[in-house]
Order: sequence, then C-alpha cells, then structure tokens
Amino acid sequence: MLARSALRSKRTVGAVRNGAVHTSKRAASSSSSSADSPFRLNMAGTAATAVAIGSMAWYYHLYGSELHAMTPAEEGLHPAKYPWVHEQYLKTFDHQALRRGFQVYREVCSSCHSLSRIPYRALVGVTHTVDEAKAMAEENEYDSEPNDEGEIEKRPGKLSDYLPNPYKNDEAARAANNGALPPDLSLMVKARHGGCNYIFNLLTGYPEEAPPGVKLADGLNFNPYFPGTGIAMARVLYNELVEYEDGTPATTSQMAKDVVEFLNWAAEPEMDQRKKMGMKVLIIGSALFALSIWVKRYKWAPIKTRKIVYNPPIQAGGKH
Repeated sequence: MLARSALRSKRTVGAVRNGAVHTSKRAASSSSSSADSPFRLNMAGTAATAVAIGSMAWYYHLYGSELHAMTPAEEGLHPAKYPWVHEQYLKTFDHQALRRGFQVYREVCSSCHSLSRIPYRALVGVTHTVDEAKAMAEENEYDSEPNDEGEIEKRPGKLSDYLPNPYKNDEAARAANNGALPPDLSLMVKARHGGCNYIFNLLTGYPEEAPPGVKLADGLNFNPYFPGTGIAMARVLYNELVEYEDGTPATTSQMAKDVVEFLNWAAEPEMDQRKKMGMKVLIIGSALFALSIWVKRYKWAPIKTRKIVYNPPIQAGGKH
C-alpha cells in the first residue's frame, strides 16, 4: 500500500510539474506573440517618431529662433523684416549691390568704422577686378619689415593687406567720438539680433527730432531701434550722398540696403560657394538614395517573395 501511494504521489507531482511547464510555455508564447504583434510594433515606431519630431521642434524653439534681449528697454523697437534676396535658398548675392555697398562703406562708414577682417584680395571677383583692388590698396600705406637698422618704413598697400583702420588704437577712436568706440563692422550682421533687418532699420530709423518726453544724454541721438534709444552715431545717410557708378539713385534706403548687403557678405563671404555645394550634395545624395533603395529591393526580392512549404516524410505503408 505504501508503495502504491508513493507511486501515485510521484505521478501526481509529475503531472503537476508537466502541467506547469506546459502552462508556462503557453504563457511565454502568448506573451511573446502579443509583444511582437504588428499593432504594438507600429505603435512603438509612431511613438518614437513623435518623440524625435518633438525633440527637434524643442531644439529649434530654443536655438533656431531669433534671440532677443532680456527686457524691451534693453532691446528697443523690433526691426521690420524685409525680403532679402540673398537669404533665399536658391539665390546668391547681388554683386552689383555689393559693389555699391562697398562704395557707401568706403565713402561714408570707413571714416569711423573699421573692417579689419577683410583683405583687398577678398574683393577680387566679388566687387572689383584685380587692377581695381590693387589700385585701392596702393592708396594706403602700411608698415614694412624692419630693415638692417631696425627701422620700419612705409610701403604702398598690396592685395594681401587688410582694409585700414581709421584710428591708430581704441583710445584715439574714443577721443574722436566723445568717448564712444565705433565697433568693427566685419561681423556686425552676425553680432546683432535681427541681422540685416536691424542694421537697415537702424540706418533709416532716425527721426527728424526726438519724441516729446525723451531725455537723452549729451552727445547721443535718438533712434528707436537702438537698445536704450540713445546712440552716439548720428544720422549719416542722406539722399544723393554718394554718386553710384551705375547710375542707381542714391536714396537713403538704397544706400542702406546696399551697405547692409555688403556687410552681410563681409560676415559670410563663403555663402555663395556654400549654397552651390549644398545643391550638389542634395542632387548627388538624392540620386544615391534612390539607387540604394533599388539595390535593396533587388537584393531582398528573392528572400521576401519566397514561399516555404513543409512536406512531411512518408512513412512505411503509405501513411503519414
């Protein structure tokens, strides 16, 4: 009796264990099938895409949008936005406008502001010919290398020389401008919020007289676009101030537009080449992308379209 009862108990334990094993296998198979279902995979892919798009939008909101000052008093009036042609993806600089803008800078702005990052050779093929750039460079004198006695003599400028600074140093510049230091204009478009729009509105935004109630310190001029509205630079652009070589009417807005475009080129002289290279990359990349899709479909077509059939072995006697 004891042997029979022990045998029965062993069978019962074995059945329970086998049942548990089968149950766990069913649960595992059901869970794996439910986890790998197409609906859940599609939902996971959709959620990942939504998170990626949200991250890109958040990044653009923080770093891609235009920056502003902390308070309206520090920022001044927001400049109006203008449709600059060179800001379009498929457009380049208007080189006639760049030539006119350099003329405005040379005849008006260079008396106070420097352009220390631009050599004469950078103007060749952009605004002037080689002979014209050489002639402009030779109009200025630069320090030569010390001679055997250690003396530094003056020499005519060359194409490798940079545009001259109107002042010897910052102290001389402040002394000539009532304590205000005229900034260098090489990167001014990139250094000011609003870029081209800010500089254009600043140059054309001087009113005839300050509004009632506005108090300015001595030596300052009212300009609503300048932070604090008090600027040391007075209005410098007036109608017919310069005479363009191509006969373009030299209005205040025309001169402001031309010099702003020239300053944009000075801050980003490689823009035309960058856009051309970008178009080449897009065209070649698109062709290679289409070719890669065709190669992928060609290589995987036999695998994705194959049909697997199971033929069970035939047992003896003609029975499966």
